[in-house]
Amino acid sequence: VAQAFSAMTNGRPRPAYIEIPRDVMTLDASGLPAPAGAVRASRPSAPATALAEAAAQLRAARSPLIIAGGGALDAARELRQLAERLGAPLLMTINARGLLPPEHPLGVSMSPSLGAVRTLIAAADVVFAVGTELGPTDFDMYALFEHYPVENFRPPAKLIRIDIDAAQLERSAHPTLALCADAASSLQGILAQDLGPARAQAGAARAAAAGASALAELSPALRRELQFLATIRSALPRAILVGDSTQPVYAGNLGFSAATPGSWFNSATGFGTLGYALSASTGAGLAAPDRPVVCLVGDGGIQFLLGELAVPRDVDAWSAIVIWNNYGYGEIKTSMLAVGIDPVGVDVRPPDFSHIARAYGYTHQLIDSLESLERALQDFGARRQVVVLEVRGEAFE
Repeated sequence: VAQAFSAMTNGRPRPAYIEIPRDVMTLDASGLPAPAGAVRASRPSAPATALAEAAAQLRAARSPLIIAGGGALDAARELRQLAERLGAPLLMTINARGLLPPEHPLGVSMSPSLGAVRTLIAAADVVFAVGTELGPTDFDMYALFEHYPVENFRPPAKLIRIDIDAAQLERSAHPTLALCADAASSLQGILAQDLGPARAQAGAARAAAAGASALAELSPALRRELQFLATIRSALPRAILVGDSTQPVYAGNLGFSAATPGSWFNSATGFGTLGYALSASTGAGLAAPDRPVVCLVGDGGIQFLLGELAVPRDVDAWSAIVIWNNYGYGEIKTSMLAVGIDPVGVDVRPPDFSHIARAYGYTHQLIDSLESLERALQDFGARRQVVVLEVRGEAFE
């Protein structure tokens, strides 16, 4: 147990799995000493020479770009200071959304799978990657689909990487300068160096152009789904949005600007598991009981874990369960059509969610416009109770 907790909390934070056989579970443990607890090691720090070299390269850059991933969530303040000091656009991967607020002129909350963002990366003379895998989840999200004209991600020629995991520094892209270190402390060390005169406005035009061009690449349906997400953010600025593999979440991964760090995460990347958001949103509600939680799930995905509907009620984790009802597996159907496959097994008649909500004692409401969505979410935020909001997908097509 102590080893598992040490693995979970030291270095790169990650889950740890403990398997205990049933015969061991029943053994007498009364004579065992009390657990000593997890061994907490200090986080690695970069040598002063490496910090100085990183600062020198950034100081000499004419068009620097910062790419931040989920490993930089604890370094939001330092990243903002560095971006503003260098005049560098800050490109936020899916797990990093919210490191800069939506209104910040240097923020780019668009997927690097989009052509305009690829162009932004290619045009940078120095790319500074902080806490990101530079992996296909972000950088090749739709590369196999003909309606997204992108090539496989080409790593930048001059790349500085910071990662707490030494093995990660060589994955996906080889850096010209690698720092195995904690993000926040390394950025503080770089900010203490001579970075030249402040260039706060220099990258705003590049960031705005990339964002606008990337948004223009998206279909009208995707842009409407982004507006749907923006309405949620506007109605509940402090909300944590937990997503399943459903259409608005895929759109959000392409271009949603989260309000704060850690307020946007989902299962529509990697394994793309269905039903994840229902239980994960309950966990988010228990971890942050003072913040509203919005569960974004489809009519197909929610049926994978319908039994989880009882849990937020039983543990007092208030959340708005937003069901995107497009009468089947819409994202899978879209993917089939995009590559010329006849859709099979994706047009599924959903249950009556009003009856299901009432069976668990929840309020149910149909949502057919952005206005009705905003009103329902504001009411949810005031009442602090579990609600089921069923969104008719055709109303936003």
